[in-house]
Amino acid sequence: MTIASRAASTTRRSLLAGIALSVGVFAAGVPSAFAQNPTIPIIVKDTTSFYWQIVLAGARQAGKDLGVEVPELGAQAETDINGQISILENAVSGSPAAIVIAPTERSALGAPITEAAKSVPIIGIDSSAESDAFTSFLTTDNVQGGRIAADGLAAAIKAKTGKEEGEVALITNAPNAGSLEERKKGFTEQLAAKYPGLKLVADKYADGQAATGLNITTDLLTANPNLVGIFASNLIMAQGAGQAVAENGVKDKVALIGFDSDDRLVGFLKDGVISALVVQDPYRMGYDGIKTALAASKKESVEKFVDTGANLITTENMNEPRSQELLNPKVQ
Repeated sequence: MTIASRAASTTRRSLLAGIALSVGVFAAGVPSAFAQNPTIPIIVKDTTSFYWQIVLAGARQAGKDLGVEVPELGAQAETDINGQISILENAVSGSPAAIVIAPTERSALGAPITEAAKSVPIIGIDSSAESDAFTSFLTTDNVQGGRIAADGLAAAIKAKTGKEEGEVALITNAPNAGSLEERKKGFTEQLAAKYPGLKLVADKYADGQAATGLNITTDLLTANPNLVGIFASNLIMAQGAGQAVAENGVKDKVALIGFDSDDRLVGFLKDGVISALVVQDPYRMGYDGIKTALAASKKESVEKFVDTGANLITTENMNEPRSQELLNPKVQ
């Protein structure tokens, strides 16, 4: 090789090295503009339910505010336990920064959540599962929610009959769902402790369908002509029970307390078909779930348990600002 050739080769190598160095400095200097946002999936019980759509709306907004990709996942019904387990396993396989999940069933989701937590931080919302592996858990104190429902039912019965006495019933959406079992516990314990005149004559489980809630309530009204109160412990059961009360024309005789809200339940509340609603803050649950998951993914300290609150909304207070905020959340 001639001296001129060696010089030219050296020049080319220097130029290429300079370009590589410049690219490296550029890439290192502006990571915020080109780095991929962390991914935190949220897995709810039922993507078709208005309650869970509010949860997803909160999570979606948190993703926008915090720079997080938030895949919105879930089955088509709260009874699809195997479907949610598969969704969780698939989410883990994508190596996200963290996962937010509302377990559909307490026992069945315990082991899958424990296994998932070996790979990624798991943040629980709404309902519990038989696992100690949650990094943090954000939920309504559902036992207290059940107590609030019992107090609301007793007050509504007294308003209709003049006394806190008579036969009452409980309708639960599906068996062994953590949040619902806790509401049942709070409700039945509060009745026993504070309202000895109220006798629980029926304790029914449904299958997650509003039509089943309608049928159960209709049967209860027929079989128990002295029934004065019903607690339907979630949104779907309150829809069915409300329809039964309306169709049977017993709103002046039977007090009905529902849990959660949508336009239909608010309409029942306005019309006096439902006496009161125990309303959670699902938007906060979704938003703070993602916020907590992001912090956990960065190994920041997070609270082990967060109570997101519950409120009793009646015809009398439903137009107050806080009630309207809870009854009419922004779902975009």
